[in-house]
Amino acid sequence: MTQVVRQVARYANVATPASSANQAHAGPARIESSASAATPERGRVRYAGAHLLIDLYGASALDDIEAIERCLVKCVEAAGATLLHIHLHPFEPNGGVSGVAVLAESHLSIHTWPEHAYGAVDVFMCGKARPERCVDVLRDTFRPQRLVVEEIMRGSLR
Repeated sequence: MTQVVRQVARYANVATPASSANQAHAGPARIESSASAATPERGRVRYAGAHLLIDLYGASALDDIEAIERCLVKCVEAAGATLLHIHLHPFEPNGGVSGVAVLAESHLSIHTWPEHAYGAVDVFMCGKARPERCVDVLRDTFRPQRLVVEEIMRGSLR
């Protein structure tokens, strides 16, 4: 069973938009932003975005580039974000993968060390996106023995 060392706090008063990740993955799309877009809140403080640093220990499928791509797409869909582009690069001889999913709301990045059963994932999202929803997708894909999440709120907006 996966152990979550630090649970991710939930956003207050943020609705999840309908996902357009499948359409965005097919190619570039016009993205419109709005100053009135929802932003994550903690207490009475609004932030530009939430940045999750996720460590996967004792994980599997870290050398499976297709599984990693599917996972990133599922993360985008689960978070209600807008996918603009994915780039993944495999490394030899250990089979590690580094990659990024560029989002209208920011990015997801992944770096894997399959020889150590370790993966590092960054999830940074702003607006109405729900980055904490990526945690379950990552857990389901990589089946880590231990999963550590650190949340950093970025850009205090007054």
